[in-house]
Amino acid sequence: MPNKYNNKVSELGLIDYLGRILTKNKLSVLKGIGDDAAVVKISKDKYLLNTCDMLIEDRHFKRRDNLYDIGYKAIACSVSDIAAMGGEPSFALVSLGIPQRIKFRDIKLLYKGLRKGTDRFCVNIIGGDTNSCDKLIIDISMIGFADSKNLVLRDQAKIGDYIFVTGSLGGSIYKRHFKFLPRVKESKFLTDRFKLHSMIDISDGLVLDLWRILKASRVGAVIFENLIPMHKDAKNLKEALYMGEDFELLFTVSQKDGKILLENIRQNKISFPLSFIGKIINKRCQMQLIDKNRKTIELKPKGFLHF
Repeated sequence: MPNKYNNKVSELGLIDYLGRILTKNKLSVLKGIGDDAAVVKISKDKYLLNTCDMLIEDRHFKRRDNLYDIGYKAIACSVSDIAAMGGEPSFALVSLGIPQRIKFRDIKLLYKGLRKGTDRFCVNIIGGDTNSCDKLIIDISMIGFADSKNLVLRDQAKIGDYIFVTGSLGGSIYKRHFKFLPRVKESKFLTDRFKLHSMIDISDGLVLDLWRILKASRVGAVIFENLIPMHKDAKNLKEALYMGEDFELLFTVSQKDGKILLENIRQNKISFPLSFIGKIINKRCQMQLIDKNRKTIELKPKGFLHF
């Protein structure tokens, strides 16, 4: 690793480093590292989306957790990534690291959970790999497709854009992180009707994932405390900002489309929860929170990091 990381590997530092050294040598690769999924052009109006997610015992779940729930979450995490690109999931590869203590009945229960997720989102498991491991590891590689007109990346947020988020945030770790519903239908509804400039799913916290959009787009943002939709399970604003595992869609649109969305929300023309929370501003990678007392607070890119 470069000296700037002082030989200590960090998740953000590693992703930044790999993004610089892993160059694209195929013209068909529209996007490699740096988004919710890699994007490969397969025809004039169609893109192939590729993503992978790994769940590791004692990091993402505990031994006591229900294997059925773990299996469902493993699929749902990757489905959410595809939705965040404006696409629809189609195929999955499942690789397992299996401890010796695991019984065959445990694997069957895990796969029942996997099948719950694949059946719900019309995904076919088409292969994978198995190996022995000290702890249970589930790695999902998900393949999806997006029409060229619906594809959304992180790096096209524009100054003046309105920022929206689906659902509500915070407190997911207490019960919802195993049972969330990826916003595939919501993504299709939005991308079919509006030109979304940028989008990401909130897996690592509102603040950290918003910062990823800002970094990719080279812009800043201001969000308003009184507009952030806090879930009833959230104990405080901090959990809504930083806890993560919400798997809601965070996206930006032009002021024109933003005003149309706000009017549609006011007239109850949108069938899912959707909230306006702020605007994109001309301050590169800076995030500001306007609290309930109208005080401006500078936000740092903090949230859930794997290492």
